[in-house]
Amino acid sequence: MKLAQRLDRVTEPQTIKMAKLGRELRAKGIDIIDLSLGEPDFITPEHIRDSATQAMDEGYTKYTPVVGYPELRKAISTKLKRDNNLDYPADQVIVSTGAKQSLANAILSIVDPGDEVLIPTPYWVTYSALALLAEGKVTYIPCTIEQNFKLTPAQLEQYINDKSKLFIFSSPCNPTGSVYTKEELAGLAEVFKRYPDCAIISDEIYEYINYTGKHESIAQFTELRDRVVVVNGMSKGFAMTGWRLGYMAGPKDLVQACEKLQGQFTSGANSITQRAAITALLSDMGPTEEMAKAFRARRDFMYSALKEVPGMKLNNPQGAFYVFPDISSFFGKSDGETTINNDEDVSMYLLHKAHVSTVMGSAFGSGNCIRMSFATSMDKLEEAVKRIKNALAALR
Repeated sequence: MKLAQRLDRVTEPQTIKMAKLGRELRAKGIDIIDLSLGEPDFITPEHIRDSATQAMDEGYTKYTPVVGYPELRKAISTKLKRDNNLDYPADQVIVSTGAKQSLANAILSIVDPGDEVLIPTPYWVTYSALALLAEGKVTYIPCTIEQNFKLTPAQLEQYINDKSKLFIFSSPCNPTGSVYTKEELAGLAEVFKRYPDCAIISDEIYEYINYTGKHESIAQFTELRDRVVVVNGMSKGFAMTGWRLGYMAGPKDLVQACEKLQGQFTSGANSITQRAAITALLSDMGPTEEMAKAFRARRDFMYSALKEVPGMKLNNPQGAFYVFPDISSFFGKSDGETTINNDEDVSMYLLHKAHVSTVMGSAFGSGNCIRMSFATSMDKLEEAVKRIKNALAALR
């Protein structure tokens, strides 16, 4: 069968590829510690699970509105006001089958063939893939570990122009854990004000896994409100990865455009998940706060432990559950059997020699680094660091 050329614009996400390789080795009896996927190891909190059971008993088993249940859209509106002081009425909210679909809806609704899409690196792998599927032209803005992987206003000014159609970023960031402060976002906002035709997608899926004390959204700046798209979801903060529910808040015309697209792709999101999401957003946030505390303890361990590994250079992640060390000092080294030439070689070396699954940084636009998730137990993290340290020490 002759397949569509658009498939040539994208590849399988390296995050999924590395997780798949790890599962294959595990099936052969090899003890693989998986630090590749960003999936909390916690089970969904009990009160959320109970609300799903109740929803089934009450008959919420039918098709749902494309944009989501009115009660859920209202709950999201309430959450945005309560937690972020953002005024998005329910008709400016659309619910999707995961934040990834929310991103796809927004990008496909904004980007025409040839439009420029600005993405600061490192970035989550799907941003560029979706922009390329929309036939956009992606311009990457490199942000280094020395600047904590965060874009500066001067850099943005250097790259943005009157033809820039869309800017996509995340805070807290996947893969670096970097978190933008209000002052830093204000600096970027000043630049964006001078380019009114550039839309902004702010991916805030890691909002509740934030070690700085307060999440800040670029949507808070009123001059940008009519062109900011806030993307969020239930997976990370509520340990609801398998439930598949995300949402987007933005200009009403964009929400209506996304409704049109989604109506053709998937229609409405899962009915049971939507009822559970209402409970999650409007009830006790204690379990979410406890999970965030556990992630912080794991962050503290990973940062201090990996900082002691000779040859690794790290920033201290302020959110999410990843470390993104610079491992370029190992390029050109060998253990006598394997020679390391790049970040992919490091990830594959750690997989086969240390039996620890990581993701190469080039997947995120930063070929000097690798990503490690600490969304697993402390016991596994401690063992993983020992293995990594021993494997890298064999390189000369």
